[in-house]
Amino acid sequence: MSNIVSPSILSADFGNLANDILMLNDSNADWVHIDVMDGQFVPNISFGMPVIDYIDTLSKKPLDIHLMISKPERYIENFLKYNTKVLTIHLEACRHLHRAIHEIKTKGAMAGVAINPHTDVNHLDEIINDIDIVCLMSVNPGFSGQKFIENSFNKVKKLKKIIQEKKSNCKIQVDGGVNIKNAKKLINNGADVLVAGNFIFKSENPRENIISLKEI
Repeated sequence: MSNIVSPSILSADFGNLANDILMLNDSNADWVHIDVMDGQFVPNISFGMPVIDYIDTLSKKPLDIHLMISKPERYIENFLKYNTKVLTIHLEACRHLHRAIHEIKTKGAMAGVAINPHTDVNHLDEIINDIDIVCLMSVNPGFSGQKFIENSFNKVKKLKKIIQEKKSNCKIQVDGGVNIKNAKKLINNGADVLVAGNFIFKSENPRENIISLKEI
């Protein structure tokens, strides 16, 4: 079984966004990763609903929406109106995480929980059986193009152990600085889903780079 690859649209060419989405449609990518930033939970602001409307209209791939926003539970319904495969909210941003997770699941999407680099995976212990996917941030959220944090390898391994001990079906997604140099070790340590931005969109042959991540 090949890895799941979710290219991060934040690294795409927004002056030519349609071309990049059409490229993904013709590629081996599984999902389209969309980072939504509000300028409060993270220091940057990305794009709002009109841009996601446009992406959803053009994309043949399901959306993997990552909410880097404060109080994400207020917007769950808004982001599930698309062809949303995964909706991910941050543990650090959501006061009633269990309730929000189950709202996502009852509306038909996979429920994801993201954690920042400084957050210990043990915080997920009590809720791991309710989550479909954990997004481990391997950079500090808020900006594309950051350097991969090496401790992420250990976090993947530690989280995989918790998942196995709890007999959970939860998948591990890694987001931030992923490329062909670190992807194999991430997969070997237990990662299931690779989010990659610059490695795909800034390359001369993005389709080939997607294949290289899938075939590790």
